[in-house]
Amino acid sequence: MDWDKLRIFHAVADAGSLTHAGDTLHLSQSAVSRQIRALEESLNTTLFHRHARGLILTEQGELLFDATKSMNKRLEAASARIKDSEEEVFGELRVTTTTGFGTLWLAPRLPTLYEKYPDLKIDLMLEERVLDLPMREADVAIRMKEPSQADLIRKRLMSVRMRLYASGDYIAKNGMLQDAEEITNHRLICQSLNSIQVAAGATLVQHLMTHDVPRLFTVNNYFGVLQGVLNGLGIGVLPDYVTEDFPDLVRILPDLESSEVPVFLAYPEELRQSKRISAFRDFVQDEIIAHRRKMREAAAE
Repeated sequence: MDWDKLRIFHAVADAGSLTHAGDTLHLSQSAVSRQIRALEESLNTTLFHRHARGLILTEQGELLFDATKSMNKRLEAASARIKDSEEEVFGELRVTTTTGFGTLWLAPRLPTLYEKYPDLKIDLMLEERVLDLPMREADVAIRMKEPSQADLIRKRLMSVRMRLYASGDYIAKNGMLQDAEEITNHRLICQSLNSIQVAAGATLVQHLMTHDVPRLFTVNNYFGVLQGVLNGLGIGVLPDYVTEDFPDLVRILPDLESSEVPVFLAYPEELRQSKRISAFRDFVQDEIIAHRRKMREAAAE
C-alpha cells in the first residue's frame, strides 16, 4: 500500500474535505482527488460518500482511518523521540493528572521545573478520566491508582490518605471536635459521592454520613473542597498533601482517615528514552522527597 496515498487519505478523512486537506498538504484539490481515487482503485472499495457539504467515511473508510490514526500516533511518538536532544530538554510534554493533585500539588511546584528547563512546554490536562497513554492522548500521567493499560512504565511515587481538616479561624470560632459523632454539629465539605474519585475517599465520606450529617456542601474536586474549608464553611475531607502548602489547616480527629491511596507516575514504553519524560520524572521524584521531608519535620514539631 502506497504510504503517500495513505498520508493523503488520512488528511482528507481528518478534514472531511478535499479542499481543506489540500490546504494542509499544500496540494491542489484535483491532485488530492486523484490520489484518493487511486487508493480506492487499489483497494477495490469506496472510502468516502461524497456529499455537497463534504465527505463522509464509508464503513471501509472508517476501518482504514482507524489504522492511519494509530500509525500517525506512533509516528508522532517517534518524531518526539528523535527531536529530544541528547543534552537539552525542550518541546511539548503533555501531562495528565487529577484536578485535585494537579492544582493543589503539581502546578505550584512547576516553577522549579521551568527554572531548570525554560524551553520545556508543559500541557497540563486535569481531569478524572484516565487518558489512553499508549494511544498518545498524553505523554505522562500521575494517577491515584496503578495504571492497568499495557506497554506502560510505572513508578510508585508516594501514598496519600484522605483526612478531616478545618481552618484555624473555624476551630477558634466553633471549637475542636472530640469524636466523630460531633460532625452532626458542623457542615461537612466533601466530594459528591456521584463524582469520580478514589474509592478510599468515598468510603471515608460514606462512613461520616452514618452520623446523620444535617449540613452538607459537596464539590466535584478537592480544589473546591479546599476553598470551602479555607473560607470557613465547615470541616472538609482533603488529601493529606495539602497541609504543606496550607499551614493554616488544622487536622480534625487524628485517628480518623481513609485507607492508603497509592500515587503512580506512568508513561508509554516507547518514550523510555525521552529527555522530556526523564526531566519531568526526576523533577517529580525530587519534589516528592522534599515533600516527605517537610511532612516528617512538621510531624516532629
